[in-house]
Amino acid sequence: MEAILIARRRMLLAGAAVATGFAFNARAEAPLLTPVTATAHGRVQGRVRADGIHVFKGLRYGAPPTGAARFKPPQPPAPWPGIHPAFAYGAPAMQMPMGASAAPMTELSVAIAGFFSTASDMTIDNEDCLFLNVWTKALGAERRRPVMVWLHGGGYAYGSGGWPVYDGANLARRGDVVVVTINHRLNAFGYLYLAELMGEDYAASGNAGMLDIVLALQWVRDNIAAFGGDPGNVTIFGESGGGSKVSHLLAMPAAQGLFHKAIIQSGAGVTGAPRAEATDLAGAILRELNIAPGDAAALSAAHPDAVVAASAACVSRLPPDRAFRGLSPVVDGATLPRDPFAPDAPAISADIPVMIGSNKDEMSIFNASAPWWGRLTEEQAVAQTRALAGPRADALLAALRAQHPDYSPTYLFNAAQSALFFHGPTHTLAERKAAQRRAPVYLYYLTWETPAAGGLFKCPHALDLPLMFDNVEMARALLGEGEAPQRVADQMASAWIAFATTGDPNNAAIPAWPAYDARRRATMVFDAESRVVNDPIRAVRRALA
Repeated sequence: MEAILIARRRMLLAGAAVATGFAFNARAEAPLLTPVTATAHGRVQGRVRADGIHVFKGLRYGAPPTGAARFKPPQPPAPWPGIHPAFAYGAPAMQMPMGASAAPMTELSVAIAGFFSTASDMTIDNEDCLFLNVWTKALGAERRRPVMVWLHGGGYAYGSGGWPVYDGANLARRGDVVVVTINHRLNAFGYLYLAELMGEDYAASGNAGMLDIVLALQWVRDNIAAFGGDPGNVTIFGESGGGSKVSHLLAMPAAQGLFHKAIIQSGAGVTGAPRAEATDLAGAILRELNIAPGDAAALSAAHPDAVVAASAACVSRLPPDRAFRGLSPVVDGATLPRDPFAPDAPAISADIPVMIGSNKDEMSIFNASAPWWGRLTEEQAVAQTRALAGPRADALLAALRAQHPDYSPTYLFNAAQSALFFHGPTHTLAERKAAQRRAPVYLYYLTWETPAAGGLFKCPHALDLPLMFDNVEMARALLGEGEAPQRVADQMASAWIAFATTGDPNNAAIPAWPAYDARRRATMVFDAESRVVNDPIRAVRRALA
């Protein structure tokens, strides 16, 4: 366990150093102060950037979920006296190490770590993490702007609303929207299902992190008007694990009425964790910590680093299909009464418009530092795909070869993984949402290939982030030089803003984009010159059906 603790700290510090020195060149903010703004819990004051955007960082939306409150539903914060200076991001949640965090730090892996930086104004993670950030053009309720609430990536294991690429200033300025990013509990602190091991007080522990997000959305409902936002026009959006969180919120009764539109990026969450599986994992983690079932005092007193280390050790021992899920939302019958999109779309969100999509070469950002990258033979790619996809493998490989005739065996296997983990679930969710015929669903497919690293990544996971946030200049390490990234960003950011404003992504920057249905399967293919294509990966979709 000591080795895991060391690796975890190494990952955090390396990510912070890379982000500040390599991957993202965050702009300095002007030292002007905003007017004092009243929230339900106290007064706050932020900064005004040189471009006029008002920025509030580290606004507390929940009481510290520590001690006896650990693993339990979040509570509103206590009122604070005076004026809180909202100048620095709040602490990120406790971070669980990535699988490769203890691997040698090559130049390539350092670059990849930088794209998923843990850097913020406050780089050390903490259980006391229930903070959010706001970007807006102006304060007060005179003009009510659409609100975009961002749920960060990193699976359910790590991440922060303070990652530099999530800076909301450019979106707020471009679209006259209010952007909110949040921190919430992760890994064991957010998703350790203890109901059957620790009793009724822990009934919601498997979804504590999701309930944090619900509390943040309640904060938005109650306070965002003071920041120029419209509490009646809220869009939740997220990428990777954040997209999965959006999927789960669509099935949570506690979230009903707190948002009005949803965007899911490279993270379709079709199913949640079953209770039996989640209980088994929780039992293993308690044994790793030498804590007996029912010993709530010992659980509350355990060092947070020890909890993370025990969780990482136990997740690493799971079979691959379960390790991929890890610690994540649990279908507990109450806070999450059903799987998000299985066997169908949830009725409670039938009237919520959804935009959903994925990137062409999702898995390359994860695979490019693997020892097999660039070395697979055709036979190895076929064998690996068969091991992963079973009886669907041969049809999937045939479809992928036809779609990407120039792909080497390495990229072919990467494409198979991308289809299985991202493109397939994305289409499943879109089909089931469209089948309700209550609210539109819009499907996109990002195909623009970044020239960064000699074109190594093609169109990887997370490439959409600096594009739709319109943060091209701070992410040149991922996007490369030239004008093409900004052309793609102009189209994507405009579509995201239009959807958040009206529930329809159509705008002057893109071709006409029809809603998705099972007859045409219209898909916006985002590229330097975007276009609408009906069923663009038809053979792949059919191979995975």
